[in-house]
Amino acid sequence: MIKVQNFSNTPEGTKLKDIPNARLADHKTSVELVADVEEDASYFRALEADNIKLNKPQIEAVRHVDGPALVLAGAGSGKTRVLTTRTGYLISRKNINPKSIMLVTFTKKAADEMKSRMHQLPGLSMHMINQITIGTFHSIFFRLLRSKGYAQQVLSSEKRKQLAIKLILKEKKLQDTYEPETLLALLSSHKTNILSVNDLPASSTVEKEIKEILIRYEQWKEQNHYIDFDDMLMESLQLLRQDNKLLVAMQRRFNYILCDEWQDTNPIQFELIKLIAKPNNNLFVVGDDDQTIYSFNGADRSIILNFENLYPNAKKMTLDINYRSTTSILGLGNEVIKYNQHRHPKTLQSTKSSDLNPLYLRPNTTDEEAEAIIMKIKEDIQSGKRDYRDFVILHRTNSSSRAIFDQLVLQGIPFLSYSKGETFYEQPIVQPIIDYLRLSLEPNNLDAISSILPSCFLNRDKAMYHLEAEQVINPDSNPLKHLRSLRGLKPFQTKQIEERVALIKTLKDIKPIQAIKLIRKFYDNYLETNERKNVTLHKEILLETLSEVEASAQKYDKVVDFITFVDDVIGKNKEMETIRRTPNANAVSLMTIHRSKGLEFPVVFLSGATEGILPHSSALEASDRKDLISEKKGAQKIQAALEEERRLAYVAITRAEQELYISSPAYYRGEKVAISRFITDPFTPEAEQQKDQTKAKGTAEVLVWDCTSPTCKCWMRITTAQEADQEQRECPMCKEEMVQATKNV
Repeated sequence: MIKVQNFSNTPEGTKLKDIPNARLADHKTSVELVADVEEDASYFRALEADNIKLNKPQIEAVRHVDGPALVLAGAGSGKTRVLTTRTGYLISRKNINPKSIMLVTFTKKAADEMKSRMHQLPGLSMHMINQITIGTFHSIFFRLLRSKGYAQQVLSSEKRKQLAIKLILKEKKLQDTYEPETLLALLSSHKTNILSVNDLPASSTVEKEIKEILIRYEQWKEQNHYIDFDDMLMESLQLLRQDNKLLVAMQRRFNYILCDEWQDTNPIQFELIKLIAKPNNNLFVVGDDDQTIYSFNGADRSIILNFENLYPNAKKMTLDINYRSTTSILGLGNEVIKYNQHRHPKTLQSTKSSDLNPLYLRPNTTDEEAEAIIMKIKEDIQSGKRDYRDFVILHRTNSSSRAIFDQLVLQGIPFLSYSKGETFYEQPIVQPIIDYLRLSLEPNNLDAISSILPSCFLNRDKAMYHLEAEQVINPDSNPLKHLRSLRGLKPFQTKQIEERVALIKTLKDIKPIQAIKLIRKFYDNYLETNERKNVTLHKEILLETLSEVEASAQKYDKVVDFITFVDDVIGKNKEMETIRRTPNANAVSLMTIHRSKGLEFPVVFLSGATEGILPHSSALEASDRKDLISEKKGAQKIQAALEEERRLAYVAITRAEQELYISSPAYYRGEKVAISRFITDPFTPEAEQQKDQTKAKGTAEVLVWDCTSPTCKCWMRITTAQEADQEQRECPMCKEEMVQATKNV
């Protein structure tokens, strides 16, 4: 078992090197920086009376009035304060009409917080605040559509959308060929890039099928008078482009536009803002390119990176004073993110010094990792040093949190899970595997039978109706056999039933890990590569999840013991529902890194900091993954994916206020894995870095064709755009497949 003292000052295997602490920031605020004789001093004195004391870069941003401005707001640097106090400055000091101000946020929660903070500002009445247009892109532009007579019902339920796609797939006899969520993501991606369903490609059979499905989906929405969130922006853009009178009215009304979380903006959002901001371009945007972690949702980082090119007269300001993390934690964050090439250079300063450095752990497995984390939490709780609410455990994907979730439940530690609230074993992809094992012990468990039916390629409702009716007439200790008499069975379905009945009989007498491997043969058929399945973006997550089931079962010798453990986890998790419903519960937080953005905690555990988890295998293999959403090719895909993963690591690190623990399991999915490059890079000795830099002098990274044969060393430079658009080609030397890669030449 791992002991708490096994946390160390440096990652295992790295040569000792002091990570430079972040610089301790100058503590001067508006109290010292704004003299009483200055024209706007009264505004800052009034802020100070309410304990709002701005630092130098914040003051500069607040005082900006006319023309475009880009405010690079580092993690924990007070961007919300800048947005609200600048709004107050415009109204109370510059006499700007509140009706002419638009403040755009990305969530309703953020919009509500902005309004709440404005109530505390000097010189702003409730009436003034209510006149400001504050809201999300969707709420603001949906109000515009309503004002112009649009009366469609909002389609916000993802389940409803997926059901509609499933019905269309059934209508076209394409059920089980495409995942509804993937098709919807593809459509959403097109719309965020200002493309309609008619712009989808249709050169291959798969592309034609997808286009037909999505055209039919759009028709279904129109027939049923539905509008979704993407449609709100598409319709608004079309309206403004077609109705010049309306556009001019919007431009005249909104003279000052402020946008939060600018790094998460997508092309259609930017186009809308760009149109309305003309001709004065009094556009004030706040964001952090180092925290762009939502590319999968359409965020286009080039919008924040190229802002100064789009607006040559823009003023750029950097909020580089962090009020959240200690100098040692922020120092690590600075060192991690500096390895990204495509970013606005910035080095954050801290206002908090501390002797506590980030600590590192190298457990063998995710289960040992979970034990170590829980042990550390219990130690701090028992000593009275911390409350449960002080801790957050961050993970890259939901499946990588399985072991930690189990330990939290089994050891009775109150925690808030920000997933769906279900255990790992109740997830749709996992539960049928558990139920195959359960049926080997309880063949007449009808709930378990219902769970496995889709994997037999049977309609669940029809099959269960038949089975239950037959069981009443002719009871059998193994009701699954009744499916043999189901009318209309095709030969392959009959074969599936026979194979499953035979399989279930064998499972209880072998080890759970072996049983799961047998069951996975059916599941992995779903994941096998074929032309249609290449569309999906979720296969890697499914593989990861199934491998985690095996890891969980590894420590049990009997199926009955594993099922008892699973039921114990599920049962105790249900008992903890009361805690989750308690406001401000004293509980540990368990969440993905994505979910943690914008939050902060005294103590952060970053779990799974290994190659394959962070960076995720989907990023490491990005050039091999074909999808219809990303337009990037080969090595370009990998670089973009890895930079986003590094930003994820940076976001995780900068959630910590006082203590940071980073753990990197040595084995993942049964294979030995290295500690995440994001964690080891800062510990690379300067001499090695210089050697690498020297080696790179006089060279350039170029795109090439690289032979996949391990015995062939052939590679060829890609010289044309047509070649770069190809996915693969034949090697002229050995006739094996060549794929895109990069080389320094």
